[in-house]
Amino acid sequence: MRHTLNPIRAALALLSLLTVALLFMVWPERASATPDWSTVAEPLEGEPQIIGHHGGACIIGAMQLPPEGDGYQAVDLQRNRHYGHPELLDYVQTLGERFAAAGHGPMLIGDMAQPRGGPMSYGHVSHQSGLDVDIWFRLDLPQLKRSEREGLEQPIVVDPETGEIDRQRWTDTHAEMIRMAADDARVSRIFVDAAIKRDLCEREWEDRSWLRRIRPWSAHDEHLHVRLRCPPGSMACVDQPEPPAGEGCANLTPTPRTALESRPSRTLPAACAAVLDAP
Repeated sequence: MRHTLNPIRAALALLSLLTVALLFMVWPERASATPDWSTVAEPLEGEPQIIGHHGGACIIGAMQLPPEGDGYQAVDLQRNRHYGHPELLDYVQTLGERFAAAGHGPMLIGDMAQPRGGPMSYGHVSHQSGLDVDIWFRLDLPQLKRSEREGLEQPIVVDPETGEIDRQRWTDTHAEMIRMAADDARVSRIFVDAAIKRDLCEREWEDRSWLRRIRPWSAHDEHLHVRLRCPPGSMACVDQPEPPAGEGCANLTPTPRTALESRPSRTLPAACAAVLDAP
């Protein structure tokens, strides 16, 4: 792990949180507004601090993922959505290294978060806290120039008519990529289509404990969505409850592919108004 917490960083984290609280007292009227967070081009400098939860959050001290690295390349760079908490960057880079060492890759890294988090104008309700990342199932591309990574096709690996795995597109490497992605103590959940979860459950694995973290979710048939736990020192970050006990392999029926954009976003913590307004 590239980033560790020490007493000095913990003190700085508390200072950042107190600063946000004070800033909000200056701009309380923005708490109920619905501004466009996508217009903010740069992170807010400071010790990394997440305020809120995955469906309603902002972030101080976000970092931008390098557009390419060992075992991965980021796509759709013009969206400006490859920011996250340093733990998320470390997670992606470590996973890329492991994937490359296994003879695979490069992985295609899709949306993470905006420079200061917050709700996106399209595509997601979550991805607000800097702890979420989409990793595409497309594994057939070589290293591409950055300009060539805009608007790439995302093949769906689940038949939209039957809700079953498309065996022409789904491979053992996809299954192994998900296992590797889940094999990290920082992972809270990984969302995939129910058909993909069912395929993983039907395989023989020496260690099956990670299956608990694989959660079935519609519209995740061309990528896996990784969500990390709140990192140490981020005292205003709100975690999801732990997944239910067990492997979660029962009652995995096909689910319709619904648009996540139609789901309502949640209210941001009041302190996020100061994060948005700060220069």
